[in-house]
Amino acid sequence: MKKIIGFVFMFVFGIALSGCNKNDLIEIGILQYVEHNALTEARNGFIDGLKEAGYVDGENVNITVLNPQTDAPTLALQAKQLVRKSDLILAIATPAASAVVNEAKEQGKKTPILFTAVTDPVDAKLIASNEAPGGNVTGTNDMNPIEEQISLVKELLPNAEKLGIIYTASEINSELQANVAKAEAEKVGLEVVVKTIDTINDLQPVANQLASQVDALYIPTDNAIAGAMGVIKQVVLEKRIPAIVGEPNMVENGGSITYGVNYYQLGKLTAEMAVKILKDGVKPSEIASIGLSEFDLIINKKQLEEIGITIPSSLLERAAKVLE
Repeated sequence: MKKIIGFVFMFVFGIALSGCNKNDLIEIGILQYVEHNALTEARNGFIDGLKEAGYVDGENVNITVLNPQTDAPTLALQAKQLVRKSDLILAIATPAASAVVNEAKEQGKKTPILFTAVTDPVDAKLIASNEAPGGNVTGTNDMNPIEEQISLVKELLPNAEKLGIIYTASEINSELQANVAKAEAEKVGLEVVVKTIDTINDLQPVANQLASQVDALYIPTDNAIAGAMGVIKQVVLEKRIPAIVGEPNMVENGGSITYGVNYYQLGKLTAEMAVKILKDGVKPSEIASIGLSEFDLIINKKQLEEIGITIPSSLLERAAKVLE
């Protein structure tokens, strides 16, 4: 009888011990707004950055990745789930960050929250300022070098007169970039025509109509359009005008050219912030929100030549990557 009792005790103790070990894992939640290359690269950079610092999924951290694919009710539900269970949260893209921050306030939690791939976190009301974020939130921005991007229009097409800008109306980050791009384009003497879409189903007819009126297109880092670059590629080839886009993956998937953010490196930069919080006990409010200081020039040479544009050697010499 004593042997049985001893065995039962050891069995129960073993289960409890394994449960404790599991509970010792740091719970890291990742909410990625939508699946497309730039945001996925940011996620991978973050996870790899953590691993390099000794935080390995399944060993001393448990990483939960959720993705609502832009669906608002699912986004809210997933934000609630991650805030409830996580010790630290990474939100990728502005809508995901807003959902997590709002849910943390709703639950009265001070869970450290990091964001990445957010164009202007102050404008999105995620933080008080870049230098002094305040509260439990900080992260990295993906603000593009918009002035340099707009300069590409005249480098490719010195005689260009009209620039078309297209973005998704509901994406705050896209609207911000579009407004800056319009101002920069007007500075160099370009007339600007701006069009917005409400859903991705609007993209083909709106882009076709806009491309018929202008000499080139500009598309900011727009989560919805980034996932439908095949449509833009078709428009570029049919209308024979270039598309200057917000980030490198958009060139890879159908755009013509960009100066853009390396999202993998952006994710790793965000991981450095996570390590400061997890290892050194630094509060998010004490970590300035920053972005990358260097940008890659990516050129879709094959596409530009196909639509009859000769690429200046000065551009090719500066390119980090040329798609042949």
